[in-house]
Amino acid sequence: MATRHDYTKDDIRQMVEDENVKFLRLMFTDLFGTIKNVEVPITQLEKLLDNKLMFDGSSIEGFVRIEESDMYLYPDLSTWMIFPWSSERGKIARVICEVYTPDGKPFAGDPRNNLIRVLEDMKKAGFTSFNIGPEPEFFLFKMNENGEPTLNLNDKGSYFDMAPMDLGENCRREIVLTLEEMGFDVEAAHHEVAPGQHEIDFKYADALTAADNIQTFKLVVKTIARKYGLYATFMPKPLSGINGSGMHLNMSLFTDKGNAFYNESGDLELSKDAYNFLGGLLKHARAFTAICNPIVNSYKRLVPGYEAPVYVAWSGSNRSPLIRIPNARGNSTRLEVRSVDPAANPYLAIACVLEAGLDGLKNEIEPEDSVDRNIYRMDAEERQESHIKNLPDTLHNALKDLATDDVMKNALGTKLYQSFYEAKNLEYDSYRTQVSEWERDQYLELY
Repeated sequence: MATRHDYTKDDIRQMVEDENVKFLRLMFTDLFGTIKNVEVPITQLEKLLDNKLMFDGSSIEGFVRIEESDMYLYPDLSTWMIFPWSSERGKIARVICEVYTPDGKPFAGDPRNNLIRVLEDMKKAGFTSFNIGPEPEFFLFKMNENGEPTLNLNDKGSYFDMAPMDLGENCRREIVLTLEEMGFDVEAAHHEVAPGQHEIDFKYADALTAADNIQTFKLVVKTIARKYGLYATFMPKPLSGINGSGMHLNMSLFTDKGNAFYNESGDLELSKDAYNFLGGLLKHARAFTAICNPIVNSYKRLVPGYEAPVYVAWSGSNRSPLIRIPNARGNSTRLEVRSVDPAANPYLAIACVLEAGLDGLKNEIEPEDSVDRNIYRMDAEERQESHIKNLPDTLHNALKDLATDDVMKNALGTKLYQSFYEAKNLEYDSYRTQVSEWERDQYLELY
């Protein structure tokens, strides 16, 4: 993980001087998970430290209307980081900011503020920390002479391949070294199943830091890939016929006494809290799919045959269900939600899975029995007997499930939910009215 520091304003001033920082990149995240940057010269530092730096919120997707556009950026000083790359004119530092309204209140349309709000629900329920270990995957495509991405993959490698098959290895190595320079604890980096596909796993962190880390990670991957003439994409399924990219979320809940999911004498050494949290995840899975798989393309990944989960079930052993319980126990006891993809806004996705689990704890929801065989080989009747439901198969269906789930709507808050629901319905309508190449190939000459 990229470590949080308790920096004071004076610490920041000193680092600016010592490191010759000339520009500040103020980062926040919009409704769709896109990183937004307001870059200002270092002369604006004092204004930033005094929470007086403004920006126009009406220009950000899903934020505010024109008549309420003035917003303030409050820096979270613990996220201060100087980028390892710099220009001849001096270094660039970034700080992640929370968006505030002119009357000094956290803006409800800021996904990061929303996660902070949800973490208060966790604390009220008696827990100290919700830890997330993400496993983001991405593809590397070659760029053309104009610097635009092509659909030509950078290699023909497959799972855990080494050079010379894995031509992205040097790029991936530099990404890892850059992340480590920035304070990340990288645990694994390897070629994934599909050609051109890569995964870099970094150490778990508390929920807010983990979401910040995912956003920083995406920025680093895209920046370093460009140096190699490659384009990194976190689109879930850029190519037909090969595996898509996921972002599995490993999660564990802690109290003052340690990991709340572990019980040495429990079934599978899991606690009642673990089973109730799991029950909540399973109950709300169809609804949080809209948030964890938020684009039309996400549903091209969630199909049988490509290792992505399609069914709402759990297992302690096999990888076909939605939720897996990895073997590690003790403080490493965790649940792994395997449906999430890297197009998800991490602040919203983590808020939703946390509230789903907390609902399971509050209402003591018992999960169905585990499914320890390959669900892809079960027929519809066998799945029905095991009470296994399908995940939504389109964004449209996922939004219908979200609209009926008050717990998930509350996880987003009224403002974010309304903006998200409206924007995503428009996105699906836009997709639905397009005529694709596949349709022309199938039907133009046949009818």
